[in-house]
Amino acid sequence: MRIFSWITKDTNINFMGAKKLTYGISIVSFVLSVALIAVKGFNFGIDFSGGILMEIKSEQPFNLTEVRNKLESVNIGEVNLQTIGDKGDELMIRAEADNLDEEAQRIAVKNIKEVLGSDVEYRRIETVGPQVGNELKIAGAVASLIAILAISAYIWVRFEWQFALGALLGLFHDVIITLGLLSLFDMDFSLTTIAAILTLAGYSVNDTVVTYDRIRENLRKFTKMPQEALLNKSINDIFSRTLLTGLSTIFAALALLIFGGDTLRSFSFTIVWGVVVGTYSSIYVSAVILNLFDLRKTQEAAKNVNPFGNVE
Repeated sequence: MRIFSWITKDTNINFMGAKKLTYGISIVSFVLSVALIAVKGFNFGIDFSGGILMEIKSEQPFNLTEVRNKLESVNIGEVNLQTIGDKGDELMIRAEADNLDEEAQRIAVKNIKEVLGSDVEYRRIETVGPQVGNELKIAGAVASLIAILAISAYIWVRFEWQFALGALLGLFHDVIITLGLLSLFDMDFSLTTIAAILTLAGYSVNDTVVTYDRIRENLRKFTKMPQEALLNKSINDIFSRTLLTGLSTIFAALALLIFGGDTLRSFSFTIVWGVVVGTYSSIYVSAVILNLFDLRKTQEAAKNVNPFGNVE
């Protein structure tokens, strides 16, 4: 398509010229995200909080007051009702039921069906006990930490320490800001959200590694070029590839966000935002921060060290 033809052409954008502005944007966004996570927290889904989740459909739009009055006779704690779609004939019932064990939750589901009657269609029913929810919360946190540490170890071994530092800063920048947005918008935080965050982390690091490979290649090729100009050239060299990859991923994730329903909303939102912030950070966090170091001096020092670690 002609409208996208410019993407495949060589670009000559002065990315380094905006480094001070982007430093400020990144720092402010990071600090605000940490504050949101600490103060507001997350809207944990049934996976982590435990409780009962039901999606039902009726031929007529639901009267939320009427449904709430019916559910008062069932001892399921605080109940949240949310209509799905524009017609109002689909309803999500979310009950904390944090004082009920698994057997009591099964009985509660049976009682809910009795008070709602047989005129509604039960499309989705989930029950998670409070103990299982806490175990899943801990397991999700541990899995995420192990994945990020494994990525960090790979980056540290793969590149010189300046590159590794930039990649790690970009990784934590993306993950924390994404978590901050999930907290800000009260997005449902579940196991699928954890999967999306880990996907985001992998995408971010992959984009950064491609950029770093081009920077190291150009360091060897253009030995007299000023470092800031070399960083600009390296980013421009792979910019079309970055945009094309990002756009193709965003289009697929947008389809999930628009048509995937409430179940996939937090997952698809995290992927869409992750592509955007991952592309940004690979340039304006991981790459731009390299300009604070003398990369050629580091490269020369690496050449003078043999495989056994002794200086020649």
